[in-house]
Amino acid sequence: MNAYIQPRYDFAVDNEEEDKFMDAPIVLTNDEDDSRPYSLCDRRFSKVAIMDRGKRPGRSLSARNNKIYLDFKDIIREHALPFLPAKSLYKFRAVCRDWRLQISTPFFAHNQSLSCHSTSGIFLQTPGGSPSLVPIDANSCGVPDPFLRFLPEPVDIKSSSNGLLCCQGREGDKAYYICNPVTQQWKKLPKSNANHGPDPAIVLLFEPSLLNFVAGYKIICAFQSTDFGEATEFDIYSSREDSWEISGEICFGARRVVPKSGVHVNGVVYWITTGSMLAFDLTKERSQLLQGYHTRGILGAFGGKLCKVNVTGSSIKLNVLVNAHTNTMQMGSRRRMWSKKQAVVLDSKIVGGLARDYSVLHVDSEIMVVQGGERTYSYDFKSRATKVLSSRANIHSPCFPYVNSLVAL
Repeated sequence: MNAYIQPRYDFAVDNEEEDKFMDAPIVLTNDEDDSRPYSLCDRRFSKVAIMDRGKRPGRSLSARNNKIYLDFKDIIREHALPFLPAKSLYKFRAVCRDWRLQISTPFFAHNQSLSCHSTSGIFLQTPGGSPSLVPIDANSCGVPDPFLRFLPEPVDIKSSSNGLLCCQGREGDKAYYICNPVTQQWKKLPKSNANHGPDPAIVLLFEPSLLNFVAGYKIICAFQSTDFGEATEFDIYSSREDSWEISGEICFGARRVVPKSGVHVNGVVYWITTGSMLAFDLTKERSQLLQGYHTRGILGAFGGKLCKVNVTGSSIKLNVLVNAHTNTMQMGSRRRMWSKKQAVVLDSKIVGGLARDYSVLHVDSEIMVVQGGERTYSYDFKSRATKVLSSRANIHSPCFPYVNSLVAL
């Protein structure tokens, strides 16, 4: 059996004979006496021979029809669009048919949720009231229904994580819902066997990753043990198993856990408790009480570490957790649990007054959201700029950071 392959080379050769050589067909044979399935009829046409000839001096090699540069529109579509918030992407679907098809694919939604991770707004939840969204940049953050009326019943937001919200219904069995307010996709979770209490300390964990193509998330609830006094147990929901499982870990001595105070940092969930702080490692399923935390202020994540923020005098002090094991160190050790990161002073021309009149609602590596009187402000750690977010009154209710993401459930 003979096979004739006409190779196509993108070489410019000075010698006419070698031009003919390049255009000559390569003949592959399958000889019964030959143990190899195919052999070149003439060694001159082997790839090695071609490479050797290309190294001879005096030859001029150049690439033909080699598209080195991408079109500008392709660069934007492939390398810029995934970093934009969902509100902007919905507008850009009207640019052209290619962009509309690109933005509508599940693979693009996965890349966007992986690339766009900046906090673009905060959801507010007043007791008994409807949720509302305060965008940090109104031009690039928004949802079709910030009151979450697309859910089957009125809900209270309990936690948020990278574009997803965890809500609890107000009626009946008070079911939990996971939703994306941009796409209005939602899922009702199965009922847990544990008693989470009237105001559960829920923390939603969703970390976009390259391999997490189907959004996998977890929910952890710290609840008061019914079998032991002054003890806390942990109930964990996994979206992959679609079920709840009570951990075998029990933290004795943990007093009341403050609802809506939970923060997830590097696989560990932290809650504020009465007079201390509770930590739960999801990987090891081990808990720890961290002393030396004052209930004033909030917890957050800053630079990949747990941080606490307190208003002191005319400044807002931000400290990061550097050693969570000070209670196990030898006496006389000078290692401290918290390290002072920086002090934030808001622009007096914008906020006026003294910082002691403010309360911090949210903090992460990029922004801090502060409530003062009837206004809400944002502070950008990079530019050190202070901006007014909202002039609404009575906004002291818990707030939940929100990422304008296309993540699909």
